Amino acid sequence: MAQAHYDELEVRDPQARERAQSARLVEIIARAKSAPGWARRLADVDPASILGRAELAQLPLLRKSELPALQQADPPFGGFNVTPPGRARRLMMSPGPTFEPEGETADGYGTARALFAAGFRPGDIVHNAFSYHLTPGAFIFESGLHAIGCAAIPGGVGNTEQQLDAIAHFKPSGYVGTPDFLKVLLDAAGKSGKDASSLTRALVSGAALPASLRQELGARGVEVLQCYAIAEVGVIGYETGAGAGMVVNEHLVVEIVRPGTGDPVPEGDVGEVVVTSFNPDYPMIRLATGDLSAVLPGRSPCGRTNMRIKGWMGRADQTTKIKGMFVHPAQVAEIGRLHAELGRLRLVVTRAGEQDVMTLMAEAATAPEGLAVAVAATLQAVTKLRGEVTLAAAGALPNDGKVIADERSLS
Repeated sequence: MAQAHYDELEVRDPQARERAQSARLVEIIARAKSAPGWARRLADVDPASILGRAELAQLPLLRKSELPALQQADPPFGGFNVTPPGRARRLMMSPGPTFEPEGETADGYGTARALFAAGFRPGDIVHNAFSYHLTPGAFIFESGLHAIGCAAIPGGVGNTEQQLDAIAHFKPSGYVGTPDFLKVLLDAAGKSGKDASSLTRALVSGAALPASLRQELGARGVEVLQCYAIAEVGVIGYETGAGAGMVVNEHLVVEIVRPGTGDPVPEGDVGEVVVTSFNPDYPMIRLATGDLSAVLPGRSPCGRTNMRIKGWMGRADQTTKIKGMFVHPAQVAEIGRLHAELGRLRLVVTRAGEQDVMTLMAEAATAPEGLAVAVAATLQAVTKLRGEVTLAAAGALPNDGKVIADERSLS
């Protein structure tokens, strides 16, 4: 019988996983504090006190959006690297710019699990159409291919005709890259008559995969699954053949928090993805990705037992300029903290009479007299802007993670 899972870690008892990861949290936080950036940020944290998710949730967030400035202040990596730059395998740069090291840990990005779930096996030849120029994308996937035992064609981006020549010659069975470029390759092959029929499976990332595009690629003989990855930690979640959300990877801990805060949300609520990785060279402790997702209930039908998320659902950083002043999700969250009667909040920004208008929609199970007036006063105190407050029944607002909804027309 063919192996159904990459290893036993994917199907272990969830409680055993929590125990093992809790022990690793203690170790990785202690290791992280040997780096000056983490030593400053976690100065008052005793690693031995981080016994699990509850204690982890008390630690400060490191926002991905902060990294460029922190790295410029303390080059090259903001002091968050344990392994010195000269001992890294690669030193890379993403748009921002953000700089990332790749250590010597085999499959340090956790990509092999996602590739295995997508049907890649030892001996496969795979065309890698992620960029090999400075950025980590290609190497994130190549490291996983090598861990499985696959050969990689370093296609990179652009040069479509040359890439088709390589595909026709080497006859890869698999593709990794963006879904859009896979379509470009297949379309160009159809027009030029070059043979790309060897491609039968793909693991894509880095761009949206609409159902219509997945169906089109499938009709052309390529079974496509997707994964969610970022440069700092690698693959966070990946689809399986079960087609039921994305399974969280085994080399990290994922939290879903209320945008603008570090507070975990209830299961099923949309919030910001926060990741803690166990990478010994470049650990990330509560990295706030700026991406939205939600936890799916239950286990995957594929047999993997880790948490499942819905995948990428938009951006959590909804900072908006209103009447010339920036309003941040954290300010909306602060209003909620000051009024315990309130549930989900949504600040709606519109235009009326050539002026910005903001209305705070607030869920409240009970609405004592004067609550709306009190919340409006808090809204002005926190944002320094006047706005209306509309109270709504519990559960009335959309569960989409949107804290600030900018509905002003751009026309």
